[in-house]
Amino acid sequence: MATDVKDERTSSETYETAHEKSSVFYDLYERKSDLKQQTHYCPGCGHGVVHKLIAEALQDLDLQDRTIFVSPVGCSVFAYYYFDVGNVQVAHGRAPAAATGIKRACPEKIVISYQGDGDLAAIGTAEIVHAANRGEKITVFFINNGIYGMTGGQMAPTTLVGQKSTTSPFGRRPANEGFPIHMAELLATLQAPVYVERVALCDNKNIMRARRAVRKALELQRDGAGFSFVEILSPCPTIWGKEPVAARNWVLEKMVPEFPLAVFRDRKEPLPANGAPPQRPVAEVLGINQGINNNGNGRRTQPFKGLSINIAGFGGQGVLLLGQLLAEMGTEQGLEVSWLPSYGPEMRSGSAHCWVTLSKSRIGSPLTAKPDVLIAMNEVSLRKFADQVPSGGFILYNGHTLPEDFPMPQAQVYCIPASAIADKLGSAKAANIVMMGAMLEETGCFEPSTATRFLEAKVKNPTLLEIDIKAITAGCDAVDHQVNLGPVSQPDGFA
Repeated sequence: MATDVKDERTSSETYETAHEKSSVFYDLYERKSDLKQQTHYCPGCGHGVVHKLIAEALQDLDLQDRTIFVSPVGCSVFAYYYFDVGNVQVAHGRAPAAATGIKRACPEKIVISYQGDGDLAAIGTAEIVHAANRGEKITVFFINNGIYGMTGGQMAPTTLVGQKSTTSPFGRRPANEGFPIHMAELLATLQAPVYVERVALCDNKNIMRARRAVRKALELQRDGAGFSFVEILSPCPTIWGKEPVAARNWVLEKMVPEFPLAVFRDRKEPLPANGAPPQRPVAEVLGINQGINNNGNGRRTQPFKGLSINIAGFGGQGVLLLGQLLAEMGTEQGLEVSWLPSYGPEMRSGSAHCWVTLSKSRIGSPLTAKPDVLIAMNEVSLRKFADQVPSGGFILYNGHTLPEDFPMPQAQVYCIPASAIADKLGSAKAANIVMMGAMLEETGCFEPSTATRFLEAKVKNPTLLEIDIKAITAGCDAVDHQVNLGPVSQPDGFA
């Protein structure tokens, strides 16, 4: 890592700053109180060099305030202590998946996925291949030192043939462990990537070449190009058991012949946009449909700003489908939405529930510990989740009355005999739609007419569509004629 050189002037000598630490790094590294001036990397490790190259490029290109750095498990796990940019820490191998979501939600940002070989080429193979195949507009820096560095020197997907490791003590044998994976060549076979290059940190000349590759990859993302990938052959002196200079020589003498340095893909023309999903910044989405208010009957007069819902029951009751329908309606109305299902292996009678969030602001997590609304399709779900609904929320229970021994919850309760109503309408499958109508009537998050139009476009069976439309009306009527049980107040989703 670069350090500051003081500018001192005497009568006989003049010293000028030739090199200094990039402003993209924090002034002090707070990971350890007694070692705030240094990183955790071993002497001779390539990570420090690559960090320096990335920081220099971000500073020169004036991208610091726009950058989000995504780092997973590995030797770079503490990168957020060093880079003064947006930082996201993710699970092992998942950096491309997280970077995809971040870039799509914030297309104006510069999103960097920074990964080692055990992370990217092993547990994260699927994520990196599919992100590249989709042409996600992210920049990936792949640090390849041919070994698992942080966890003790196990064989990695890029470990060389004959190279010994803790899990290949006799050396890597192709007949037993397979051949090293060449990630740059593999990704270059895909149509979508715009830039793929392999460089090495083996001498000053090649470090300068790596510097140009890092800069170019970031420039391409800045200019709106697609997926860019820079593989960097890097020394790992500690795990290799070599001195830093010898480790650099080993990169040149052993790794480069196996992983040749080259530009494998370099094109600037964009992919055809035909059929591409719309890419809208979050700020644009938040400005849509600001007029959602209530259902017109005066039950909710406050402006809608968000709602979290837990829908629970048995498999076969349409629990997950109801969640999907609400999430898709929210998407059509320009809201931020999330749908998170949870279910067992049984197709029928197993436990199932899902969390749905509808919001005019960005959603921090799809999981809600205290939902505004619980839709309990059976008694088991009522008993399991009722105490999670806070005062100010409400519960819709699929039954004529509450169980006799059920303690009164802090939230208000409506007993809606949805299954019985659906049977009378002609299909037990419509019980979830009855509950949808009741929820819409109570919350006013969507007009019942909006749900009707949505179902008309969604349901292709005319008979079932007719029943579903009647079910929405029946649900609205049922909640209007219910007596509130429990405290009466309004969910936090209303101002």
